[in-house]
Amino acid sequence: METIIITTESIKLQDLLKFANLVASGGEAKSYIQSGEVFVNGEVCAMRGKKIRPGDDVCFRGEHYTVAYADR
Repeated sequence: METIIITTESIKLQDLLKFANLVASGGEAKSYIQSGEVFVNGEVCAMRGKKIRPGDDVCFRGEHYTVAYADR
């Protein structure tokens, strides 16, 4: 599982995919999310704006990612 460090309270699912360089564009993220290929905490998530917070598990293309706050 890879950890993605953020500096905000949460990050939108589509922005997480872009921020982590898992997709090349927002349009690509939208396509994957709306086609049911992204899982959040074990369930398919079709909401691009779903807020991902530290501790959430995002699964994309068989790989798991979690979010953590940057050390302050």
